[in-house]
Amino acid sequence: MSRSSRRSFLHKLAWGSAAMACGVELLGRQPDVLPEWLSRRRSFSANDHIQIAVIGAGGMGIADVTTALSIPGVQIVAACDLYDGRLAQARQRWGKDLFVTRDYREILARSEIDAVIVATPDFWHKKIAVEALAAGKAVYCEKPMVYAVDEGAAIIAAQQQSGKVFQVGSQGMSSLGNEKAKELYEAGAIGQLNYAEGFWARNSPLGAWQYPIPEDASPETVDWDRYLSITMQRPWDPLRFFRWRNYRDYGTGVSGDLFVHLFSSLHYITSSKGPRKIVATGGLRYWKDGREVPDVLLGIFDYPECTTHPGFNLSLRVNFVDGTSGNTFLRLVGNEGAMDVTWNDVFLYKNISVDPLDDAFFQQKISEGGTPVAPRARMLPPKKMHYQAEPHYKGAHYDHFVNFFHSMRTGNPVIEDALFGYRAAAPALLCNNSYFEERIIRWDPEELVVVH
Repeated sequence: MSRSSRRSFLHKLAWGSAAMACGVELLGRQPDVLPEWLSRRRSFSANDHIQIAVIGAGGMGIADVTTALSIPGVQIVAACDLYDGRLAQARQRWGKDLFVTRDYREILARSEIDAVIVATPDFWHKKIAVEALAAGKAVYCEKPMVYAVDEGAAIIAAQQQSGKVFQVGSQGMSSLGNEKAKELYEAGAIGQLNYAEGFWARNSPLGAWQYPIPEDASPETVDWDRYLSITMQRPWDPLRFFRWRNYRDYGTGVSGDLFVHLFSSLHYITSSKGPRKIVATGGLRYWKDGREVPDVLLGIFDYPECTTHPGFNLSLRVNFVDGTSGNTFLRLVGNEGAMDVTWNDVFLYKNISVDPLDDAFFQQKISEGGTPVAPRARMLPPKKMHYQAEPHYKGAHYDHFVNFFHSMRTGNPVIEDALFGYRAAAPALLCNNSYFEERIIRWDPEELVVVH
């Protein structure tokens, strides 16, 4: 960072702080939300129409489509799912003329579809995404981008070869909170980064993936054979279909579900390519319902020095048994301050430098030497500053889809393409490997390979 840009940042910081100290309004804003509201203004062309389909119409698929349809010029024309009940619900939500099918290939064959949302269980992401890109569709693929580390190269190549828009659905990437944190970090607000941590807490059956099982669930209403067609064959088990996140054959555990969000935000804010050393521990502490993955997981990661950041350490944790619950954040710590980042807020904490003349011991020694000490009181900036999204902010999920459709309309790069998505997914997946194999994993974030 140049001296001029750092000086400009500190000037703005001091000016906002002075206004806060005086208790006055700044540009019409109330003092308790100074120094600024985070906001975004968008414009859309009503004539630029995009037709989408969803593959995987469960909870996340429904949320994705609902958000996508809130953006002008977007229409859903088709849905695919392996459970008949979801297809019936899709027509109830989005119209009786909606094309529905159990076979995603029928979706990809329809020429009127411009983009597909891939919201299937993790183990289907790579196959469907690659085939969708080859079929000429833009793809919004839910995180984690891949189920296994060795699947990343195929999606990166498919995106490059197709020339189509591909975005990973880690929605916090497009948030006002992330953008402000990146701005502050690059302006030197916390000084030299040396440590970061992230935390995701839950304490409910639904939050711990005990999703409801429909009463009519059976081999007749669920295409169980198609579901298992690319993995190990097993007898019909509704838990493995409707609560798939709990099983290693289909999901990627708390790391693939939640750590990946924290990696995405951290890498975006710091322009990082990822860690080089990964170690994890944890256990199944409470939700002993037959699941094969831990409900408490802690990961430690070593990030090497690069052009965008110094070397630093990262600790991540997920706790599905948290009695306080609800706490989710990413914290970046530097030698001059720290930031707590959520998708809607950034809290900036600044160190207040101490003048030696303010130190009682130092003053005593000077007095003993016969030098009079009578320093004048100073104006100090606040130790804590809160940047907050405006009340009308539509949220990170909305912004992420806006970015996706904007890229489709303009050809501009997306905010989370296949390469970025892979760099966020890989350390999350390797965290699982470390946990189950009880060993340190070494990763090359430049070459995207496990180091043996």
